[in-house]
Amino acid sequence: MSRTADRVKEPMLPDERRAALGLAAIFALRMLGLFIVLPVFAVAARDLTGGQDVAAIGLALGAYGLTQACLQLPFGILADHWGRKPVIACGLALFVAGSIVCALADSISAMTLGRMLQGSGAISAAITALVADLTRDSQRSKAMAMVGGSIALMFALSLAVAPVIFGWVGLGGLFWLTCALGLGAFWALFRLVPAAPPLPAVVPGTFRQMLVEPRLIRLNLGVFILHAIQIAMWVAVPALLIQLAGLPLQQHWMIYVPAVVASFFVLWPAMMQAERHKRMAQVFAFAVVLIGLVQLGFVLLVGRENLGQLLAISLILLLIAVFFTGFNILEALQPSLISRIAPATGKARALGIYNTLQSLGLFVGGAMGGWLLQTGGYAAVFAGCGLLALVWLIILVKWPARVPAETPT
Repeated sequence: MSRTADRVKEPMLPDERRAALGLAAIFALRMLGLFIVLPVFAVAARDLTGGQDVAAIGLALGAYGLTQACLQLPFGILADHWGRKPVIACGLALFVAGSIVCALADSISAMTLGRMLQGSGAISAAITALVADLTRDSQRSKAMAMVGGSIALMFALSLAVAPVIFGWVGLGGLFWLTCALGLGAFWALFRLVPAAPPLPAVVPGTFRQMLVEPRLIRLNLGVFILHAIQIAMWVAVPALLIQLAGLPLQQHWMIYVPAVVASFFVLWPAMMQAERHKRMAQVFAFAVVLIGLVQLGFVLLVGRENLGQLLAISLILLLIAVFFTGFNILEALQPSLISRIAPATGKARALGIYNTLQSLGLFVGGAMGGWLLQTGGYAAVFAGCGLLALVWLIILVKWPARVPAETPT
């Protein structure tokens, strides 16, 4: 048996498991708060002042990605200097404040402002850097899979429960729930996560080195595309479910929950193939292909109102399950690779750059999805997402992956 396989089979130490679970909980609570409006926002925001402008709705939906894109790197730099936990706490406070603004908003412009304030708590880099600090290299992918899996799980959970909760409390109530989730993340930070180790001294020139590292560039462009596709898709998917399958918002959970559960059955075997048999590049490319095929499938579905409800539901369920399969794999693999490639003295900075591109993708995806929907309809949204997936595959061909076995220092 290979040395790599031995490392994959090593169990997590209790402190590593506690750190991974605690940080995954913080990520999960925060991302649930950000995602929970996705399934209903495009419909519910029409009741706000100025909500008749579809492009403005798309802008508001992805607005938190704009401030995240601007602040991920500064927060990452601060996390390398001040420590991970203080930066995470500051970001959670901004997230809670933005949730309150959204809950009180009565216009699409006020909602956009609140979403931007939510996104200004850009702590993804600090969290993932702390994951890397608190885990051995042999357990890094497992821990990152837990954090990445929590993102996908919360995205799916939001799609499942948001329509039901929205029917009870309305759009404002969803944002009050988001505020409570942010406060819950505070509790997890100080009660569940172990103390952070001392920070290594920052080496001059590290930041410039990370900006020009081809493998990091490849991963940064990839996460931008992934999250642009994610948000743009969900500008159109809820309305398509209503149009083709005849499902009201409150019943969309019947599609999302089975799709996500099915996708998680593929995630762990795929991760084991990637790690144990050194097939990370192949598994990575396979996941991108799945994302692209889903877009093609949705393009072919648009306008097929004569399919019948049962067939339409079955096809949409299949497509969403395949999407989450690819999404889950990529959310687990990419930050793990970043933490291995980046030098130990600048992990938070490297992850800050990575999460800047991720957040910019969220903003661009919302704006792009709204614009494409307004100008070309549902088919244009999915065709645009498919084109992005094709660009991603071209990037993978031009920059083949070289995965290090250990974290560089």
